[in-house]
Amino acid sequence: MKRVELAQAGGERRLEKALEAAGLGDFEWNVARDVVAISPRMSAMLGLPAGEIPAEQGDALNQYVHPDDLPHVRTEQRRHRKEGGTYGYECRWRRPDNGAEVWVRVAGISTLGPDGRIVVANGIVEDISERKREESQRQTLMAELDHRVKNVLATVQALAVQTARRTTSLDAFLANFAGRLKAMGSANELLTAARWRGAAIDHLAAAELGALAQGQAAWEGPELFLTPRAANALALGLHELAANAMKFGALSTDTGRVQLRWRALADGGFELTWAESGGPTVIAPSRRGFGSTLIEDVTGRELNGSTRLDYRPAGVVAVLRAGAAAVAPRPETVPEAPQPRVVETLVAAAGAAKLNGARVLIVEDAVLLAMELEGGLADAGATVIGPAYELEEAMALLDQPIDAAVLDANLNGHSVTPVAEALTRRGTPFVFATGYGDAGGAPGGFDAPVIRKPYDVTQVAAAVAELLAVNRSQA
Repeated sequence: MKRVELAQAGGERRLEKALEAAGLGDFEWNVARDVVAISPRMSAMLGLPAGEIPAEQGDALNQYVHPDDLPHVRTEQRRHRKEGGTYGYECRWRRPDNGAEVWVRVAGISTLGPDGRIVVANGIVEDISERKREESQRQTLMAELDHRVKNVLATVQALAVQTARRTTSLDAFLANFAGRLKAMGSANELLTAARWRGAAIDHLAAAELGALAQGQAAWEGPELFLTPRAANALALGLHELAANAMKFGALSTDTGRVQLRWRALADGGFELTWAESGGPTVIAPSRRGFGSTLIEDVTGRELNGSTRLDYRPAGVVAVLRAGAAAVAPRPETVPEAPQPRVVETLVAAAGAAKLNGARVLIVEDAVLLAMELEGGLADAGATVIGPAYELEEAMALLDQPIDAAVLDANLNGHSVTPVAEALTRRGTPFVFATGYGDAGGAPGGFDAPVIRKPYDVTQVAAAVAELLAVNRSQA
């Protein structure tokens, strides 16, 4: 008998340690005596006295359940009393000692007597408040993401329609729309890196103007961060100013310069000045295009301020004033300065790329993008292999001659690394065309060019042509 008692005591100690390790409280409801025995851990968790308290036919603790959750809890309790077996529910609990609200999970099992009625019910209690907070945050983030995606799609649609209304040819539409889309992409990349808390003005300037020849553009000003809405607006505004300067203004010549300066205002906003010099003599346009509308109306309003364009003979000067509502606090996570995006003059040059029968593998899981790449590379003279939409498809295509490849970094959740490694071993050059915004270089640390989405297919063709030229020179 002593040995049995010792074994039982050992089992209880092991159970106690397991419950403690799992962070669980436990209780026992003795139906015959109508009492609930509450463990010290459950007492600490729920603010109840440890030891035995009256059970009141199982309803004693329901007074602390949140009113909105009580119907569900009582339904589960009635089912358990009728059927026995296991039971469980989650609810909000108001601690009687301090009034604090916590989320708890209750689970247990009952023991039935010879008459089929519950004799005793044992259960555990777990504080799931942290999990519920995380679930709530995820739901909030998903709702915010849904809102942002819809806003982005609506903005893209509006840009497409407005650009089309003011464009006389398909080629001009594609060039103008693609440039505006890239400007939005640059702003969103910066915002994503900062967890959508804000984007720095100097980063927006670097993304738009950093690809120009050294000395052609300079920017300076205090550290200022913009809200997502203001960042997108300023990115579009800077893009339109740069595009106009490349077509007609200072950036259309090697001697032209652009100076970008901004300063904080006493009311919490800022003033930004774009000044061109060294280019051809400026003549005010005879009609107002959509680019001017974007700069003067859209950007100004989205910045809660105003925009003024001055067509001076020596160079265009634009002054953008933003209200305090456009300025965001400094984010906890501040990304590094972005890689400069390819500006329109470089895109135009890329259009001249000739691939002359080069065998180019396309690995891209987005069907529409793959079709666009296939058409663009074929127009440049390439023989397209693929496209491969899945990792297995891409690996299966590697047994044939390939001169170069265009790789998406992620294929339906799978890394394209095995393909990149195989190509590297063969000495086959490749370029990454990816939507990931990491400015630290190529995915996986590979020595390969990176073109960020959204991109112009001519950029990809130009990058592939350059890779092939380098490869031939090293052969």
